[in-house]
Amino acid sequence: MATTGTGRPAVEGLRERKKRAMRQQLSDTAARMFVEHGFDAVRVADVGEACGVSEKTVFNYFPSKEALLLDRLEPTADALRAHLSNPALPPVTAMLTVLDHELGGIASGLAANPDRALAQYQKFGDLIRDTPSLRAYQSDIADRFIDVAAEVLATRTGLRPDDPELQIVAATLLGLWRVQFRSLRTHLRPGRPLPDAIDAVTREVRRAARLVEHGLTSFAQPAKPR
Repeated sequence: MATTGTGRPAVEGLRERKKRAMRQQLSDTAARMFVEHGFDAVRVADVGEACGVSEKTVFNYFPSKEALLLDRLEPTADALRAHLSNPALPPVTAMLTVLDHELGGIASGLAANPDRALAQYQKFGDLIRDTPSLRAYQSDIADRFIDVAAEVLATRTGLRPDDPELQIVAATLLGLWRVQFRSLRTHLRPGRPLPDAIDAVTREVRRAARLVEHGLTSFAQPAKPR
């Protein structure tokens, strides 16, 4: 969001509101059409036609067809920059803060009509899992998040972004993001109370975070054969 000379957020103009609304409409329409008909069966032009705009206009808002569905992941990069740059927060705590906010937003979005929303969420996850180009795009996003985390931590520590220790820290922190995504796929399902599912996801992420904090030496050794 733009700011005034005093650093306070500027009021969003009519043009910006219209652009944001159109972007949201395109993304929501694409998600609905992709889930209903399949990703490969729907053209970008079809999404544009459903929203009353041209294919070219759609690509003015989104760089690719995959981005139409997965654009909602992009705010995570901004959250990483905001929290990992805070010197008062240890890196794991900062990452958990990002994930908690993300999880809270998902829970709020599902709370109004849990069973219907959870069914749609499950279909959304199935669509990503069953579409190779979406899986690849999601993996690319995760790689970009690692780069963002490495750049922020480099500024914070004075190391180079390509320093091997910093790279493994960034990749490990983003591993927690992957844990949360997969845990959501496991626990968010119709018929299960939403608070129970959110608690289960939180526990699994915290369990993984403890291992990150304590190091791999604390990982349970495999049981010896009897």
